[in-house]
Amino acid sequence: MGLITCKFGGSSLADAHCFRKAAAIIRANPDRRFIVPSAPGKRTDDDKKITDLLYAWHSLARQGLDASQPRDIIATRFAELAADLGIAFDVGMHMAHIAAEGEQHTEPDYLASRGEYLNGLLMAEFLGATFVDPAECIFFDAEGLLDTRTYDALAKRLTGDGPWVVPGFYGATPDGRIRTFSRGGSDVTGAIVARATHSELYENWTDVSGFRMADPRIVPHARRIEKVTYRELRELSYMGAKVLHDEAIFPVRESGIPVNIRNTHAPDAPGTMIVASRESTEPVCGIAARKGFTMLTIEKALMNRELGFGRRVLMVLEEFGISFEHMPSSIDTVSVIVRDDQLGSHGPAVIKAIERRCEPDRIDLTPGLALIATVGQGMAGHIGIAAKLMGALSEARVNIRVIDQGSSENNIIVGVEDTDMESAVRAIYEVFTDHQE
Repeated sequence: MGLITCKFGGSSLADAHCFRKAAAIIRANPDRRFIVPSAPGKRTDDDKKITDLLYAWHSLARQGLDASQPRDIIATRFAELAADLGIAFDVGMHMAHIAAEGEQHTEPDYLASRGEYLNGLLMAEFLGATFVDPAECIFFDAEGLLDTRTYDALAKRLTGDGPWVVPGFYGATPDGRIRTFSRGGSDVTGAIVARATHSELYENWTDVSGFRMADPRIVPHARRIEKVTYRELRELSYMGAKVLHDEAIFPVRESGIPVNIRNTHAPDAPGTMIVASRESTEPVCGIAARKGFTMLTIEKALMNRELGFGRRVLMVLEEFGISFEHMPSSIDTVSVIVRDDQLGSHGPAVIKAIERRCEPDRIDLTPGLALIATVGQGMAGHIGIAAKLMGALSEARVNIRVIDQGSSENNIIVGVEDTDMESAVRAIYEVFTDHQE
């Protein structure tokens, strides 16, 4: 095996005991040269994530309110972590600098990134590794997208024997300001580091032993997925399978670097491998579901003959800052599915705007929709997959509101009532695994 990039999530670095587990994993294989830590996560269910406390600190400070409570909790947490690890770490000095610098930033990115920054310093000290600040070699362009100069900059910094610690979650803009990825973005940093260093494997260490075929909160004993392709994972992640940040796929996919999802607390478990391709012995590899959608159904006679009808509908959504998720249609109707968090309270105004622009015969707004994705690259080569899926939902007495199958035939999405989501997921899981259980 060649070089390995390892990312450790917040639950894998929540306390000194977890830190030592992570260090043992790193030291067990000298090829694990590039380490990407997240900020410390929760130690108990009623604990607070460091990143959440940092966002609270920023919010209070911007309102002119006393931010001493989250700041003091953060300082105490890192001081205790350093003491438990036996590391001399001047938390007071770092916190004073962060507080002074944080006052210069109106956006939350700087403060939000300091959990990874401080944890990276601790990990580098504990491992005897070299600390590399992402602000110096992970770049965003003016539009907030990753600048491809990042890969060369990282490659130059990460040359030698190592090991190196590169904190996750953040980089810098052209003017030097700290900018973060979206929440969970340390996964993306790990993928970027893996690509820049030409790693042969990207290990993503978390608190679960890989992906399950269905959400274990819905199907408690769902089978582990041994292998999943980048494309399949992209589909599953979009629909709520959040073991890995969905944007983390792109850097490694472009270089064909496999990703291994592993469990820090069960390091001998094989986890799940994310690869470019795999043999499709079974048609379905996973089922993922997500609530919080609304469907706009627009009906107009001879819609198919009216040039620009769909464009005008989408222009209305664009004017309200709403992107659409799916758009199934028939000859005289078109349905547009949007996320509730994007639609917000704009529903009535969107309807009026569509009525004005498109003059439909009828328009309905249907909230309370859940989408369920049944994913597998083997589905395209198997006859009767859709019939089997629909039969399972019928047996479970689940009413299907919408069906959408992508042109790739790797994914069938059904829309059901929010209240039917869990029973629908269980029914689909059972029908595609009953001969193997």
